[in-house]
Amino acid sequence: MRPNENAALGEWTTVEWISEGLQQQCGLSAAAASAAGGGLKASFSPRTPEFEEREERRVLRGDVKSLIDKVTAQIEEVEKKQNEILCSQTQDKVKNTQELEKLNKDIKKNSAQIQDKLKSMQNDRPTGDESVSVFQRIYKNQHAHLTRCFVELMRRYYKAQTNFRDKCKAHIQRQLEIVDKVTTDAELEEMLNCDGLSIFISDVKSDSRASSQALNEIESRHFDILSLESSIKELQEIFMDIAVLVETQGELINNIEKNVTSAAEYVDRSRAETHIAVEYKKSTFKLVPPALLRSLRKHNKTATKT
Repeated sequence: MRPNENAALGEWTTVEWISEGLQQQCGLSAAAASAAGGGLKASFSPRTPEFEEREERRVLRGDVKSLIDKVTAQIEEVEKKQNEILCSQTQDKVKNTQELEKLNKDIKKNSAQIQDKLKSMQNDRPTGDESVSVFQRIYKNQHAHLTRCFVELMRRYYKAQTNFRDKCKAHIQRQLEIVDKVTTDAELEEMLNCDGLSIFISDVKSDSRASSQALNEIESRHFDILSLESSIKELQEIFMDIAVLVETQGELINNIEKNVTSAAEYVDRSRAETHIAVEYKKSTFKLVPPALLRSLRKHNKTATKT
């Protein structure tokens, strides 16, 4: 009976699986296969320090990947909420702004967890090149790949935040024009960097409905920009932190795609060569049709007579 592959493997399960394979592939008897499998017991037993270490690394790697997937979905939701805020009315704007703030807090928390786990993977990596096992080299490449994914993810988030800031700034500029408040780009930046707007818009009359609505829009967008500023500064700190991880990896991250591409090309080339070899082997043992044999014999007799 074949062991359950989904169950946690114990020593007896490993030996049973090896014995079954020897019976099927080598034609050994059950007793001989069992003896051979038992001889490999020490090599294949999962209850070893090396196995436990690889299992811990696998769990850590899976946690990082899951968090990256979660942050990716959250950033997509942030981009959606930002567009809704720019297009929504006052009643919906408050709700969307609150949801956006919560998303930004969740992204900050999950990003911090990713950083901590990547640092743990970094510290757990082998430092020297001597006696480095295949598993350690794979783990090193996986850490580099996850680090690169995280960097690209934070770049996307940073771009979303800065784009939203630019759109809020442009919206404020349009609202200032409505209330006949002409400002240069430098003056507008100074206005946005201040906690209060009263000093800048104190001379604006709000007696009309359009002016009053424009001032409300200006204050609302100014609040959004102040929230964005802190988020952008935190992102810059994250970039500085993960830059250390990337720097310690040297050229490993840049070589991953090259290695993968080379491996894919090698597989394609090997597949083509294998196909040619199979066709060549088939042609060697291919039978000649009887009609063709008779035609060849007739041709040979005619050639002999002449």
